[in-house]
Amino acid sequence: MNPTDTIYHIAYSTVWENALTEGQYDGGTLESEGFIHFSQSEQVIATANRYYRGKTDLVLLQVAVKKLSAKLKYDPSPSGEIFPHLYGALNLDAVENVYSFLPESDGFFKMFPA
Repeated sequence: MNPTDTIYHIAYSTVWENALTEGQYDGGTLESEGFIHFSQSEQVIATANRYYRGKTDLVLLQVAVKKLSAKLKYDPSPSGEIFPHLYGALNLDAVENVYSFLPESDGFFKMFPA
């Protein structure tokens, strides 16, 4: 997998709103795991269905890699798939778009938000 200029992060709407007030985003995993989970565009739907099926309070953050302040690494998951991980807080100016991210009526995510 080739790294791209844009990566994505699925966030709970309330957590994202809190980050806007606090001035940075830790993804809820920075302290516990040491990094924030991201996906490349082709990984977003599978990730959403694996971890967020049926959740309706989500946003999808589109992030410009070149604007990140913290270190970004591409690490293998237990399945061997490579995912981007940010080893530090997400600086808000790296977020280029925020999309509402809703599943279909059956609870599954099927389409990338426009």
